[in-house]
Amino acid sequence: MTDGRRTTIGDDDRLPWLESADDDYREGSSPLRVILLVLAGLGLIAAGIWAYGRFAGRPVLTGSGELIAAPEGDYKVRPDEPGGMKVEGEGDSVFSTSEGARKDGQINTAALPEAPVEGRKAPATPKAGAGAAQVVTPVPEKGGRLTAQAPRVALPNLAAGGGGGSLVQLGSFPNEAMANTAWTTASKRFGYLTDLGKSVEKAEVGGRTVYRLRVNAGSNGNAKTICGKLKVAGEACFVP
Repeated sequence: MTDGRRTTIGDDDRLPWLESADDDYREGSSPLRVILLVLAGLGLIAAGIWAYGRFAGRPVLTGSGELIAAPEGDYKVRPDEPGGMKVEGEGDSVFSTSEGARKDGQINTAALPEAPVEGRKAPATPKAGAGAAQVVTPVPEKGGRLTAQAPRVALPNLAAGGGGGSLVQLGSFPNEAMANTAWTTASKRFGYLTDLGKSVEKAEVGGRTVYRLRVNAGSNGNAKTICGKLKVAGEACFVP
């Protein structure tokens, strides 16, 4: 039976099996959190490697800190060899020259180069020069017969050419003044040229005028000897 009062059901009187069940969701790991954890782990590993490399190789300091006593005897001892130990190569000119010292080196201008092998030259065919005699054949007036005369060849003037190979040509210059200047310089440098007869000869070469500076050595042998000395000293010359 029921009385006239209203029945009230509280929270404690609820039956749990009559309540609706809610889904249970678990929150997964965030990708950002995973990345941060990985980076932190790598940082710890790198710090450990750096610390090991920095402190592992250090030598362990040992010792008591005692003062080292000086050895007994003289502080300075005279060496057995005066001036100290001799080093191999010390005193050579190459070392002193590299340090700026000047050595009395001289070029032996009297030395001669090896004599070249002289070959056999074909005899030169004499040419009729400007001073060659002209052959004039008289022409008869009438009815005569022409008779050719043998040509006359003028012999070369050996005296003007320096005795046939006794000249030494020192150079060829565009004017006579330069040739004389070169002779003054050469005769001051090489005293054995002073006593030789100097000559400046004018010649036409390739359509231009040149002045040849030559000296007369007296013979072909002397000419080769003098030219050899000049070549050793670095000068240019030849025996024409």
